[in-house]
Amino acid sequence: MGKVGIIGVGQSAFVRGYGGSIRELAFEGFKECMKDAQISVKDIDASIVCSAPEYDKQRSPAGVFAEYLGLTPQPTFYTESLCSSSSTGLKLAYSLIKSGLHDVVMVIGFQKMSEISSAESQERMGRGADIQWESPFGTMMPAYYAMYARAHMEKYGTTLEDLALIRVKASTYGQINEKAVYRKPVTLEMFSDPQSPMSNPVASPLRVGDCCANADGSSCLIVASEEKARAFSNKPVWILGIGAASAPVNMAARDLFTGLSVGEQAGRQAYEMAGVTPKDIDVAEVHDCFTIAEMMAYENLGFAKPGEGKDLIKSKETYKEGSIPVNVDGGLLSKGHPIGATGGSQIRTIVLQLRGEAGEMQVKDPEIGLVHNIGGVGLYGNVTILGRA
Repeated sequence: MGKVGIIGVGQSAFVRGYGGSIRELAFEGFKECMKDAQISVKDIDASIVCSAPEYDKQRSPAGVFAEYLGLTPQPTFYTESLCSSSSTGLKLAYSLIKSGLHDVVMVIGFQKMSEISSAESQERMGRGADIQWESPFGTMMPAYYAMYARAHMEKYGTTLEDLALIRVKASTYGQINEKAVYRKPVTLEMFSDPQSPMSNPVASPLRVGDCCANADGSSCLIVASEEKARAFSNKPVWILGIGAASAPVNMAARDLFTGLSVGEQAGRQAYEMAGVTPKDIDVAEVHDCFTIAEMMAYENLGFAKPGEGKDLIKSKETYKEGSIPVNVDGGLLSKGHPIGATGGSQIRTIVLQLRGEAGEMQVKDPEIGLVHNIGGVGLYGNVTILGRA
């Protein structure tokens, strides 16, 4: 069926409290995407809406969005895989096009997390774990990732400073990303200053500065068959490889606590499908919901050997000028994390990088980019490899 390309990308600003409805929030990413692709809604064969449920009262948002955005009577679908929902949406769009069922598919990711309190949000996230055996005991995302951080420290000698350096890098680029929630500088000294919120404990060893923030936001992608992509766009970015995996939901069934197996497995599949290796990746977006998550991603994706991810951040190899730039848009740590929109935002960043349209965040002449998007505490994992050739 030929190649599949991305011909349009869009994203709302990620904010702490969006004042409009979820359909208006979705429109923010949609309008940028449509302007980018310069096509008509009549050219879109189908749409996929992606989010995690129970953050707002609307059931079945796909139909609501299709009506509001003028995408009826074309079919619309709803999918969720927690924080990796919109990269799962891209995989489904790719599959629909490869099967020949559709030629042009829109993927809309959204989340309006401010409609409920922080405590309620933590409870919803906890229910991403097993509601029979784990979440009734009060599990929360920071505590889960704190277990991984502690295990990584015990096995590899990773330090609190190593983790803090990841947040310092995130703020370097978050300051120049107009879509980001957190645009203030973060220094290493803040993590040792008891007067700085960055140093406040959340779940030992993780501190406030090690954690991303909830946000409201939307993202939008337009995916097309090779024939349509070439007809509509003079700058398509091609999907070279897609990998996906899942892991046991209960921590007691996990056999790895110094990395996320879904990242390793999805990465391996994507590299094989694309016919590339980690050394071929010019720029990457990885799921940095916590600083330890980015550290583990370095190692799970083969950018560093197990235990050597800390050397990459210490030597600034994951900065824009380094050998493997990672999250040079600020990542989740600076952009914020509107669950259903996050994967689409990561994909947008890499598409702009490969087009040479990333502005101050632009990496020098990248040809191949990677997106690593995790759902839950390593429950779902998606890795997508994109190329301009």
